Amino acid sequence: MTGTTPGTPSLLRVMNDRAALDLLLEHGPLSRTRIGRLTGLSKPTASQLLARLEAAGLVVASGTAGGRPGPNAQLYGVNPHAAHVAGLDVTPGGIVAAVADLTGEVIGSHELPYAEGTGAVDRVTRALGGAVEAAGLRRSDIHRVVIATPGSFDPRTGALRYADHLPGWHSPTLLEELAAALPMPVGYENDVNLAAVAEQRLGAARGHGDFVLLWNEEGLGAALVLGGRLHRGWTGGAGEVGFLPVPGHPLVRQVTRVNSGGYQELAGVQVVPRMAAALGIEAPPGPASGPPAPPVAAAVALLARAAGHPEGADLLLLQRYATALATGLASLVAVLDPEIVVLSGAVTAAGGDVLRELVEAELADLAPSRPRLVSGTVRDRPVLRGALESALAATRDEVFDTSRR
Repeated sequence: MTGTTPGTPSLLRVMNDRAALDLLLEHGPLSRTRIGRLTGLSKPTASQLLARLEAAGLVVASGTAGGRPGPNAQLYGVNPHAAHVAGLDVTPGGIVAAVADLTGEVIGSHELPYAEGTGAVDRVTRALGGAVEAAGLRRSDIHRVVIATPGSFDPRTGALRYADHLPGWHSPTLLEELAAALPMPVGYENDVNLAAVAEQRLGAARGHGDFVLLWNEEGLGAALVLGGRLHRGWTGGAGEVGFLPVPGHPLVRQVTRVNSGGYQELAGVQVVPRMAAALGIEAPPGPASGPPAPPVAAAVALLARAAGHPEGADLLLLQRYATALATGLASLVAVLDPEIVVLSGAVTAAGGDVLRELVEAELADLAPSRPRLVSGTVRDRPVLRGALESALAATRDEVFDTSRR
């Protein structure tokens, strides 16, 4: 933004324009009168503001508001075609890509299972191409891409760390190769961090500046939000709590080699079937009564069943698993003192309110402070949703700044 001085009319116009744009993104189409009331601006000023945004291509007339005496009021909304972004969720099983317009609506997606013999760059371009095609766009229409991966890229070396289980993503030149293959700005972020972004912008952590999100699916991970911003650490490894030494389990040496640690061994998804077996609870069969279900599917089924009738052995399973989860959380809470803890991921979600309340009760005994525990509310691919929200935040700033020139 150029050519403005604090306190000048031009700066105030910019601030008012951006405030109105944010209101339209939050509330959807609004009338001039409603925008004036929400911003505290007069109707003539609101009209001028909308005219500027409309001329810049950021706002379009989108129908009228009926149901009241007198003429129907013209409604204005954010122009969804002003920009498009993409998000990719990369897992050991494949890549899910999605494209969203400037309002955040997903207009195309594509899922690409991993195939033998293909490299990471090829997989990314194919997944992105499928989502772009499903959206009826061209790759050149995408303003920004954010890619979610396990672990994180070391800012000093560019190498992916803490994610030995992600095949084909450990070339020291991978980021350069992706930059050459993709014609738009590309951001990279840890998958659990992006689940926290989704909860912060759309879900259970809205309005909270200090919180911890505990992710529980194939592995245990945490995202740390302090003062409203993600805390990534010096190498991007903040929140890799699966490696956390915890009481109640032997120390794991050379954790980067075995890609595990005390907390993962104590409370990871793989322990739920073992806990159930020790209590005489049978693990669910796999498809068509075949081999045992994979660890995540087995844990989800066991915890969901236990939460459905929490008594006897099922209640004991929930209590023991709650103790294991709270043991690691207690260290995070003691150090960070967050306002809330968000439990996210398919495994803790399967335990529902019963498991959440048991973890909260255990944590109250183990930690000096007592944050409120809440369940994540972004249930439909929170990592992918966070990637889109991250891309949207940067793109909205860019298109708004461009419109002021």
